Amino acid sequence: MITWFVMVCPVTVLAAEEAAKPAVYATFWSLIPPVVAIVLALITKEVYSSLFLGILVGAILYSGGNFEGTVNHIFSEGMISVLSSSSNVGILVFLVILGAMVCLMNRAGGSAAFGRWAGKHIRTRVGAELATILLGVLIFIDDYFNCLTVGSVMRPITDQHNVSRAKLAYLIDATAAPVCIIAPISSWAAAVSGFVPGEDGMSVFVRAIPYNYYALLTIVMMVSMVLMRVEFGAMGIHESNALKGDLFTTAARPYAGAEEDGKVNPRGKVMDLLIPIISLVICCVIGMIYTGGFFDGTDFVTAFSQSDASVGLVLGSFFGLVITVLLYLVRKVLSFRDCMACIPDGFKSMVPAILILTFAWTLKSMTDSLGADEFVAEMVKSSASGLVNMLPAIIFLVACFLAFATGTSWGTFGILIPIVVHVFENTPGDLMIISISACMAGAVCGDHCSPISDTTIMASAGAQCDHVSHVSTQLPYAVVAAVVSFITYIFAGFIQSPLCLVIGVVLMMGVLTVVKTRFCDLEKE
Repeated sequence: MITWFVMVCPVTVLAAEEAAKPAVYATFWSLIPPVVAIVLALITKEVYSSLFLGILVGAILYSGGNFEGTVNHIFSEGMISVLSSSSNVGILVFLVILGAMVCLMNRAGGSAAFGRWAGKHIRTRVGAELATILLGVLIFIDDYFNCLTVGSVMRPITDQHNVSRAKLAYLIDATAAPVCIIAPISSWAAAVSGFVPGEDGMSVFVRAIPYNYYALLTIVMMVSMVLMRVEFGAMGIHESNALKGDLFTTAARPYAGAEEDGKVNPRGKVMDLLIPIISLVICCVIGMIYTGGFFDGTDFVTAFSQSDASVGLVLGSFFGLVITVLLYLVRKVLSFRDCMACIPDGFKSMVPAILILTFAWTLKSMTDSLGADEFVAEMVKSSASGLVNMLPAIIFLVACFLAFATGTSWGTFGILIPIVVHVFENTPGDLMIISISACMAGAVCGDHCSPISDTTIMASAGAQCDHVSHVSTQLPYAVVAAVVSFITYIFAGFIQSPLCLVIGVVLMMGVLTVVKTRFCDLEKE
């Protein structure tokens, strides 16, 4: 009897698992829900209903049209499930704490004091944009932390120089994931190194940096456009309006006037901004290496590579908040009552980002339940039988599409990198490294373009910009960088040399020169 149970039970379990899978599992239909959400968001300019309709389509496909199954899949297996995830809740707590810190810095007068100081030292729009880029590059630890910190610090300065909120959001987004993915000490490096089976993950990550064309070319493009004063597409309209005093352009202004809420202390100094920010950086680094076992004897690099970024950032931001409150109490720029009043105010300022994140995570759970990852993985495996030297460019496109549809870079890494390692494990030369880098670059590109990406949502929140405005203005820029990167990967697949980056930079500069001379540019200060 026991023998029969042991033999039959696994078969029964497998049969139950197969029966639980919907008819459209791991087919093209699994990618329909995010496509619906993205298209609707770009057409209607309304992100909440668009995301929910995408979720609804996914639940209907999963349940086969059954009403009860659809409702259960949306809420029990979708929204409630993603909000039960410790990593997701950690990100939300991190958002709330940072929102409270931003409110504290504004109320204490630190942001206003920094704005006055910057007004004396940063005298041009170009200077304000370059300062934003520099700060974004310096804060390379984590993309979430980057988005919100850079936004809170630089928003008063860019506003003063009439830089549109959409342009600020682009600068934040373009120095978040693209910088983190080429920084060996970052939460992204830790994630990638854990997805490389049978290899020294950190070593592979470092070797892949010169081939991460999308990240490197995005930085080159961003700096060059600021220096050359080139704008095109929807961003050109936003920047032209900003020069006339309209920083938003669109009627939707969910954050307009947020800085004026509450009284600002006129005795605030620059240190009231710098000390909280520096404390936050230090505490977040300590929090991340703590979760990686650094204080139990693990070396720094290993501790960082195996850290839990979600928990580490929550711990770090909490202690950063405590230090900030103590600083303001000691300096008597805020009373204890005023400090505590900033916590719910900071929470309220992050409600739009929290709502969009919740819907985006739920939409991702829909695509996961429909087997989108397996569908894309099979596509990559089948393409491996083709021209091997073209595979880096093909992998780049596949990673772009998957990250765009699912809104996640890390999920794309987890799906594609093990496949790439398996396909290229016996291939001579650097083709495996180039292909892994193409996977990372494509994932960042798709994440950069996607309206349902958490990093894109964070950039909108950091810049206090309407989310759809950020997506629609950033998309043409990201597409240009993606096309140049794709062409560069074609060269890299055949030449297999880090010098291919030079080809990419030359192509990028040529494109920007053509855009400047043939289309539009901003020559005004």
